[in-house]
Amino acid sequence: MGSDRLPQRRRRCPQPVIRSPNFSPRRDGLRPELVVLHYTAMDSCEAACRALCNPAREVSAHYLISEAGEVMALVEEEMRAWHAGAGAWAGRDDVNSRSIGIELANTGYTPFAARQIAALEALLPGILSRWSIAPEGVIAHSDMAPDRKNDPGPRFDWQRLARQGLSVWPEPQDIAVDWPRFRADAARFGYPETTDDLLLTTLRLRFRPRHDGPLDTRDMGIMADLAARFPARRA
Repeated sequence: MGSDRLPQRRRRCPQPVIRSPNFSPRRDGLRPELVVLHYTAMDSCEAACRALCNPAREVSAHYLISEAGEVMALVEEEMRAWHAGAGAWAGRDDVNSRSIGIELANTGYTPFAARQIAALEALLPGILSRWSIAPEGVIAHSDMAPDRKNDPGPRFDWQRLARQGLSVWPEPQDIAVDWPRFRADAARFGYPETTDDLLLTTLRLRFRPRHDGPLDTRDMGIMADLAARFPARRA
């Protein structure tokens, strides 16, 4: 474990600071190039904080934001919090070493509170500036681990973040259905390889929540626009 005390000029955590023991140094000299957003899927923020600070659980995040908008700093940004698990983005694994993890206290079934989202919007600009992360680097846990996760889920307002330059949103035109192109555009944007059905579900979870049915021309347009305007630098 690394030290939980850094020189004052390096401290970047808002108050209150609640230290989690669940962290390690970033591997191989890696630094944050992503921000991964999660929901806690627990009944309360207090329960989530206990879990993220419990050494037996071996999970953590850099920040936890309560429903009331309280931002709790659990792990220093320089350190590797254990929030992402197995998965990849843009052909790169060990997302924990490449990212800042933010947990939003939410069961996964309820709307996100206005004060909570306002707190996230206040927190993100500093993170993106400190680590030179572009808006397309703010992704969902479901984006990088589509076979395991669906958070922050269909109730999270990605378009609102994008309007403030804190994430991205597509400007699609309808394109003829073509699965090979859809898969190629998905890889260019950053999505990991997965089944066709799961890839489509993952795209819609973030960009067309509550839409279902087979791949259509709007799905094609969304993926093509994301790939064209926000191509990931692949490994």
